[in-house]
Amino acid sequence: MPTLTSVFIERRRLLSAAAGMAAAGLVAACDGKRPTAIATTPLPVPKRSAPVPLPGEVAHGPRTGTEIALTFHGAGDPALDRRLLKELESAGAQVTVMAIGSWLDADPSMARRVLDGGHELGNHTQNHGDIGSMSAAAAYAEITQCAERLRRLTGSIGAWFRPSQTQHASAMIQAQSRKAGYRACLSYDLDSLDFKDPGSSAITRNVLNGIRPGSVVSMHFGHEGTVAAMPAILDGLRSRGLKPVTVSRLLGS
Repeated sequence: MPTLTSVFIERRRLLSAAAGMAAAGLVAACDGKRPTAIATTPLPVPKRSAPVPLPGEVAHGPRTGTEIALTFHGAGDPALDRRLLKELESAGAQVTVMAIGSWLDADPSMARRVLDGGHELGNHTQNHGDIGSMSAAAAYAEITQCAERLRRLTGSIGAWFRPSQTQHASAMIQAQSRKAGYRACLSYDLDSLDFKDPGSSAITRNVLNGIRPGSVVSMHFGHEGTVAAMPAILDGLRSRGLKPVTVSRLLGS
Protein backbone atom coordinates (compact mmCIF):
# COMPACT_ATOMS: atom_id res chain seq x y z
CA MET A 1 0.00 0.00 0.00
CA PRO A 2 1.57 3.37 -0.99
CA THR A 3 2.56 5.66 1.84
CA LEU A 4 1.50 9.30 2.08
CA THR A 5 5.05 10.34 1.21
CA SER A 6 5.10 8.24 -1.96
CA VAL A 7 1.77 9.77 -3.06
CA PHE A 8 3.25 13.27 -2.73
CA ILE A 9 6.36 12.25 -4.67
CA GLU A 10 4.30 10.74 -7.49
CA ARG A 11 2.03 13.86 -7.67
CA ARG A 12 5.14 16.12 -7.91
CA ARG A 13 6.52 13.96 -10.71
CA LEU A 14 3.27 14.17 -12.70
CA LEU A 15 3.01 17.94 -12.27
CA SER A 16 6.58 18.45 -13.42
CA ALA A 17 5.98 16.29 -16.48
CA ALA A 18 2.81 18.19 -17.38
CA ALA A 19 4.60 21.52 -17.04
CA GLY A 20 7.41 20.29 -19.26
CA MET A 21 4.99 19.14 -21.93
CA ALA A 22 3.17 22.49 -21.90
CA ALA A 23 6.42 24.41 -22.18
CA ALA A 24 7.58 22.22 -25.05
CA GLY A 25 4.33 22.76 -26.89
CA LEU A 26 4.55 26.50 -26.42
CA VAL A 27 8.11 26.62 -27.70
CA ALA A 28 7.12 24.56 -30.74
CA ALA A 29 4.18 26.77 -31.46
CA CYS A 30 6.36 29.85 -31.31
CA ASP A 31 9.05 28.29 -33.52
CA GLY A 32 11.70 28.80 -30.89
CA LYS A 33 10.82 32.42 -30.19
CA ARG A 34 9.73 33.78 -26.84
CA PRO A 35 5.97 33.81 -26.58
CA THR A 36 4.28 37.16 -26.68
CA ALA A 37 2.36 38.07 -23.54
CA ILE A 38 -1.39 38.08 -24.01
CA ALA A 39 -3.17 41.21 -22.83
CA THR A 40 -5.66 40.52 -20.06
CA THR A 41 -7.10 44.03 -19.70
CA PRO A 42 -10.92 43.68 -19.73
CA LEU A 43 -12.84 45.39 -22.48
CA PRO A 44 -14.63 48.55 -21.39
CA VAL A 45 -18.34 48.12 -20.66
CA PRO A 46 -20.40 50.28 -23.05
CA LYS A 47 -22.14 53.12 -21.26
CA ARG A 48 -25.87 53.52 -21.69
CA SER A 49 -26.83 56.73 -23.41
CA ALA A 50 -28.41 59.29 -21.14
CA PRO A 51 -31.81 60.65 -22.21
CA VAL A 52 -31.58 63.71 -24.42
CA PRO A 53 -32.21 66.78 -22.23
CA LEU A 54 -35.52 68.44 -23.00
CA PRO A 55 -36.86 71.89 -22.19
CA GLY A 56 -39.80 72.19 -19.79
CA GLU A 57 -42.17 72.31 -22.75
CA VAL A 58 -41.85 70.75 -26.21
CA ALA A 59 -43.91 72.05 -29.16
CA HIS A 60 -42.33 70.33 -32.16
CA GLY A 61 -39.58 67.99 -33.31
CA PRO A 62 -36.66 68.32 -35.73
CA ARG A 63 -37.42 70.41 -38.82
CA THR A 64 -34.90 68.59 -40.99
CA GLY A 65 -36.52 65.15 -41.12
CA THR A 66 -39.64 63.64 -42.68
CA GLU A 67 -41.57 62.75 -39.51
CA ILE A 68 -44.47 64.52 -37.81
CA ALA A 69 -46.65 63.65 -34.81
CA LEU A 70 -50.43 63.56 -34.77
CA THR A 71 -51.59 63.88 -31.16
CA PHE A 72 -55.13 63.30 -29.97
CA HIS A 73 -57.05 64.52 -26.95
CA GLY A 74 -58.24 61.15 -25.57
CA ALA A 75 -61.96 61.30 -24.85
CA GLY A 76 -65.30 60.73 -26.55
CA ASP A 77 -67.33 57.75 -27.69
CA PRO A 78 -65.09 54.66 -27.65
CA ALA A 79 -66.82 53.25 -30.76
CA LEU A 80 -65.94 56.41 -32.70
CA ASP A 81 -62.44 56.38 -31.29
CA ARG A 82 -61.91 52.78 -32.40
CA ARG A 83 -62.98 53.75 -35.92
CA LEU A 84 -60.37 56.49 -35.97
CA LEU A 85 -57.65 54.17 -34.69
CA LYS A 86 -58.52 51.60 -37.35
CA GLU A 87 -58.27 54.29 -40.05
CA LEU A 88 -54.85 55.35 -38.78
CA GLU A 89 -53.55 51.81 -38.57
CA SER A 90 -54.74 50.90 -42.06
CA ALA A 91 -52.40 53.65 -43.32
CA GLY A 92 -49.50 52.58 -41.08
CA ALA A 93 -49.72 55.79 -39.02
CA GLN A 94 -48.62 55.82 -35.38
CA VAL A 95 -49.98 58.54 -33.11
CA THR A 96 -49.93 59.74 -29.52
CA VAL A 97 -53.15 59.79 -27.51
CA MET A 98 -53.20 62.19 -24.56
CA ALA A 99 -55.73 60.38 -22.41
CA ILE A 100 -58.10 62.03 -19.96
CA GLY A 101 -58.36 59.96 -16.80
CA SER A 102 -62.16 60.07 -16.63
CA TRP A 103 -62.30 58.69 -20.20
CA LEU A 104 -60.17 55.74 -19.10
CA ASP A 105 -62.43 55.26 -16.08
CA ALA A 106 -65.46 55.01 -18.38
CA ASP A 107 -63.80 52.47 -20.70
CA PRO A 108 -60.50 51.07 -19.34
CA SER A 109 -60.10 48.83 -22.42
CA MET A 110 -59.20 51.88 -24.52
CA ALA A 111 -55.77 52.07 -22.89
CA ARG A 112 -54.74 48.65 -24.23
CA ARG A 113 -56.49 49.30 -27.54
CA VAL A 114 -54.30 52.34 -28.14
CA LEU A 115 -51.06 50.58 -27.21
CA ASP A 116 -51.90 47.37 -29.08
CA GLY A 117 -52.26 49.44 -32.25
CA GLY A 118 -48.63 50.59 -32.00
CA HIS A 119 -49.49 54.04 -30.65
CA GLU A 120 -48.49 55.65 -27.36
CA LEU A 121 -50.44 57.07 -24.44
CA GLY A 122 -49.84 60.28 -22.55
CA ASN A 123 -51.50 62.15 -19.67
CA HIS A 124 -54.03 64.93 -20.30
CA THR A 125 -55.18 65.34 -16.66
CA GLN A 126 -57.91 63.51 -14.84
CA ASN A 127 -60.90 65.79 -15.50
CA HIS A 128 -59.75 68.24 -18.20
CA GLY A 129 -60.32 71.33 -16.09
CA ASP A 130 -58.63 74.70 -16.55
CA ILE A 131 -55.32 73.65 -15.06
CA GLY A 132 -53.79 77.09 -15.54
CA SER A 133 -56.21 78.58 -13.00
CA MET A 134 -55.65 75.87 -10.38
CA SER A 135 -53.41 75.96 -7.33
CA ALA A 136 -50.20 73.98 -7.53
CA ALA A 137 -51.66 71.29 -5.27
CA ALA A 138 -54.82 70.97 -7.39
CA ALA A 139 -52.80 70.83 -10.62
CA TYR A 140 -50.56 68.13 -9.16
CA ALA A 141 -53.61 66.10 -8.14
CA GLU A 142 -55.04 66.34 -11.68
CA ILE A 143 -51.77 65.10 -13.13
CA THR A 144 -51.13 62.29 -10.66
CA GLN A 145 -54.69 60.94 -10.68
CA CYS A 146 -54.51 60.40 -14.43
CA ALA A 147 -50.97 59.05 -14.10
CA GLU A 148 -52.17 56.44 -11.61
CA ARG A 149 -54.86 55.25 -13.98
CA LEU A 150 -52.32 54.92 -16.76
CA ARG A 151 -49.96 53.02 -14.48
CA ARG A 152 -52.70 50.69 -13.29
CA LEU A 153 -53.90 49.93 -16.83
CA THR A 154 -50.57 49.80 -18.70
CA GLY A 155 -47.75 49.63 -16.14
CA SER A 156 -46.50 53.11 -17.10
CA ILE A 157 -47.55 56.71 -16.48
CA GLY A 158 -46.77 57.46 -20.15
CA ALA A 159 -43.93 59.55 -21.51
CA TRP A 160 -45.72 62.89 -21.85
CA PHE A 161 -48.04 65.24 -19.99
CA ARG A 162 -50.17 67.81 -21.82
CA PRO A 163 -51.94 70.48 -19.74
CA SER A 164 -55.69 70.82 -20.18
CA GLN A 165 -57.41 73.90 -21.61
CA THR A 166 -54.17 75.67 -22.43
CA GLN A 167 -51.65 75.32 -25.23
CA HIS A 168 -48.67 76.29 -23.11
CA ALA A 169 -47.58 75.11 -19.69
CA SER A 170 -46.80 77.80 -17.13
CA ALA A 171 -43.80 77.46 -14.84
CA MET A 172 -46.13 76.13 -12.13
CA ILE A 173 -47.57 73.47 -14.44
CA GLN A 174 -44.11 72.44 -15.62
CA ALA A 175 -42.95 72.10 -12.01
CA GLN A 176 -45.92 69.92 -11.05
CA SER A 177 -45.43 67.81 -14.16
CA ARG A 178 -41.78 67.16 -13.28
CA LYS A 179 -42.79 66.36 -9.71
CA ALA A 180 -45.24 63.77 -11.04
CA GLY A 181 -42.45 62.09 -13.06
CA TYR A 182 -42.71 63.59 -16.55
CA ARG A 183 -39.61 64.82 -18.41
CA ALA A 184 -41.47 67.57 -20.28
CA CYS A 185 -44.87 69.03 -21.02
CA LEU A 186 -46.11 68.42 -24.54
CA SER A 187 -47.49 71.39 -26.48
CA TYR A 188 -48.01 71.63 -30.26
CA ASP A 189 -47.24 73.96 -33.15
CA LEU A 190 -50.30 73.19 -35.29
CA ASP A 191 -53.93 73.21 -34.14
CA SER A 192 -56.39 71.40 -36.41
CA LEU A 193 -59.32 73.15 -34.67
CA ASP A 194 -61.30 69.95 -35.10
CA PHE A 195 -62.90 70.39 -31.66
CA LYS A 196 -64.96 73.23 -33.18
CA ASP A 197 -66.52 70.74 -35.64
CA PRO A 198 -65.89 72.87 -38.75
CA GLY A 199 -66.37 69.90 -41.09
CA SER A 200 -63.91 67.40 -42.51
CA SER A 201 -62.77 69.63 -45.40
CA ALA A 202 -61.84 72.47 -43.06
CA ILE A 203 -59.99 70.10 -40.72
CA THR A 204 -58.05 68.68 -43.66
CA ARG A 205 -57.09 72.18 -44.87
CA ASN A 206 -56.05 73.28 -41.39
CA VAL A 207 -53.66 70.35 -41.07
CA LEU A 208 -52.21 70.18 -44.59
CA ASN A 209 -51.83 73.95 -45.02
CA GLY A 210 -49.86 74.28 -41.79
CA ILE A 211 -47.89 71.07 -41.60
CA ARG A 212 -44.08 71.16 -41.56
CA PRO A 213 -41.42 68.54 -40.88
CA GLY A 214 -41.31 67.99 -37.12
CA SER A 215 -44.80 69.39 -36.50
CA VAL A 216 -46.83 68.24 -33.50
CA VAL A 217 -50.52 68.48 -34.47
CA SER A 218 -53.32 68.87 -31.94
CA MET A 219 -56.41 66.79 -32.78
CA HIS A 220 -59.30 65.22 -30.89
CA PHE A 221 -61.00 61.88 -30.46
CA GLY A 222 -64.79 61.91 -30.25
CA HIS A 223 -65.53 64.01 -33.34
CA GLU A 224 -67.09 62.64 -36.54
CA GLY A 225 -65.41 65.32 -38.64
CA THR A 226 -61.98 64.19 -37.47
CA VAL A 227 -62.69 60.59 -38.46
CA ALA A 228 -64.03 61.69 -41.85
CA ALA A 229 -61.01 63.94 -42.49
CA MET A 230 -58.38 61.34 -41.64
CA PRO A 231 -58.08 59.55 -45.03
CA ALA A 232 -57.49 62.86 -46.87
CA ILE A 233 -55.05 64.04 -44.19
CA LEU A 234 -53.05 60.83 -44.36
CA ASP A 235 -53.01 60.92 -48.17
CA GLY A 236 -51.84 64.54 -48.08
CA LEU A 237 -49.05 63.74 -45.63
CA ARG A 238 -47.92 60.84 -47.78
CA SER A 239 -47.82 63.00 -50.90
CA ARG A 240 -45.53 65.43 -49.03
CA GLY A 241 -43.24 62.63 -47.92
CA LEU A 242 -44.23 63.07 -44.28
CA LYS A 243 -44.71 60.14 -41.92
CA PRO A 244 -46.91 60.23 -38.77
CA VAL A 245 -45.02 58.74 -35.81
CA THR A 246 -45.35 58.83 -32.04
CA VAL A 247 -44.03 61.85 -30.16
CA SER A 248 -41.39 59.70 -28.50
CA ARG A 249 -40.06 58.58 -31.87
CA LEU A 250 -40.22 62.11 -33.29
CA LEU A 251 -38.15 63.44 -30.41
CA GLY A 252 -35.84 60.45 -30.23
CA SER A 253 -36.84 59.74 -26.62
